[in-house]
Amino acid sequence: MGRNSILIFSVLIAMIGRAQSSERLPIFTPPLDIPLSLSGNFMELRSDHFHSGIDIRTDNREGLPVKAAGDGWVSRIKVSPWGYGKALYIDHPNGYTTVYGHLRNYTGTIADAVLDAQYKAEHFDVDITFNPNELPVKAGDIIANSGNSGASGGPHLHFEVRTTKNEHALDPELFGMVIPDTIPPIITGVRIDPLDSEARVPPYPAKAKGYPVQGHSGVYILRNSDVLTAFGTVGVSVNVIDRYSNSPSACGIRSLKVSVDGEAVFSATLDEVDFGVQRYADAFMDYALFKGEDMYYNRCYRLPNNRLALYGKEKAQGRITVEPGKDHAVLVEATDAHGQRSTLAFALRGASADDAKDWPAPKASGQLFRYDRTNTLAQDGIRFVLPPNALFADARMKIATSTMKRSASANVPLPVAPIFHLGDPLVPLLLAGQLALRVDPIAPIDKLLLVKLDDAGVPSPIGGTYSNGWLTANVKSFGDYTVMIDTVAPKILAVGLKPNMTGSDSLKFRVGDDLSGIDTWSGQLDGHWMLLEYDPKKRMLYHVFDKHSDHPGEHELVVEVADGRGNRSTADAVFSR
Repeated sequence: MGRNSILIFSVLIAMIGRAQSSERLPIFTPPLDIPLSLSGNFMELRSDHFHSGIDIRTDNREGLPVKAAGDGWVSRIKVSPWGYGKALYIDHPNGYTTVYGHLRNYTGTIADAVLDAQYKAEHFDVDITFNPNELPVKAGDIIANSGNSGASGGPHLHFEVRTTKNEHALDPELFGMVIPDTIPPIITGVRIDPLDSEARVPPYPAKAKGYPVQGHSGVYILRNSDVLTAFGTVGVSVNVIDRYSNSPSACGIRSLKVSVDGEAVFSATLDEVDFGVQRYADAFMDYALFKGEDMYYNRCYRLPNNRLALYGKEKAQGRITVEPGKDHAVLVEATDAHGQRSTLAFALRGASADDAKDWPAPKASGQLFRYDRTNTLAQDGIRFVLPPNALFADARMKIATSTMKRSASANVPLPVAPIFHLGDPLVPLLLAGQLALRVDPIAPIDKLLLVKLDDAGVPSPIGGTYSNGWLTANVKSFGDYTVMIDTVAPKILAVGLKPNMTGSDSLKFRVGDDLSGIDTWSGQLDGHWMLLEYDPKKRMLYHVFDKHSDHPGEHELVVEVADGRGNRSTADAVFSR
């Protein structure tokens, strides 16, 4: 057999293998009757997690019919102002579950079941499970309308495919979701990261965050064709994204490989989401650059406290020990969801200790927190305790204090404690630490509130419990913390409420709270519980007249809202229909 024949035969074998693999997976019907264009793909990098599905664009529209992707039954419905908002789960007899998130509303018997559950629980938030015979569906049945509910940044449909048995998410594109893609991964930068206290790398050019890269059509090289240098044991990080042919959105890649001098030292395949270890995504990415610079640097090495199962079996796990005076050939390979491949090749020269003596050393200020043990940091007025394995790697921590002379808003009170600058906000935490701030007993004590301040001094409520002069709460990030006191009740303003509401389909209330935030809300119509939907993005409460409320005659309405420190406001009205 000639060389060309062998090549053709090998390609055919690979194609057959891929086809057989695809045949083992069922094909689902797209949940929307529009050309599929994505604003987010499977396992792209997100804060504290990998994206567990695909985000299908709806051209900034709500109300598009959402269809069941296959025969099965509605197994779960979860309604919340947060997260997926209004979400629906369908179990299919083939062993998979499809998930539909950020819905505007449910339809038909599904909508009836949700409404009945909400009135039975007397709560807007519900999490309901169903037996297979309760809400059966066929492929193509309209189950809901698309929306923007929950933690959604704009109208779209979030769609997932999960293995029903373990609830791990898989790429919906493997199940018949066809999205045009002719663009291989795009690599824009590379970093060389020291991996121990002895390793050194030179500063990046012109205060850049990495070495710039140039190229196209999947082939990339260093922009300045330089030979990179390093001393000791280092790892590679690459700034890489993927794009689809019909969308400008920055999406995620599917796999990464690194070889040095022809030997594989690292690989990672992003093909399955285990929700139990989602927060370890912060260890896969360069969290500081992702949060601080909006860059998508993927670490091609494994941090010490990283339980993700997506890494290969290479002994080095991305750790590269460079030999002084030797040029090492480094090859980085990235693939996307459609198997398109991009490469970055460069030389990495081992420096001598003398070469590296003037290069930046690791920061030595602050107390060293070991990732695998309990760490405690205490100063006058503050105590912080971090449990073992709360960090992904060892880190230096310190505390500074300041005062706020002027509030960020006229509606926000001044702190009643110093501002404590705790650690580095760009160092991620896997587990919460316990933070306690000393506060003089100010009446009423139950209104004291631990808050986190953003860069502009705007507070976000944390909460906390007061005891013996200390306000204590669990916090899941480093940053600026202080204590404020919240004695101001939330605001309620009826919108469009008239004495005669005949012909109106809903009641609306604008609500707001300047500090501890809206915590609970309730409505009564003629003395009976009334469903109120809370939309925190719009700061609105809604009631759509339903079978429990849509009756002629005069009605007495009472709406109550409470904030996170128990301050309450009530609005009442009389109207007729």
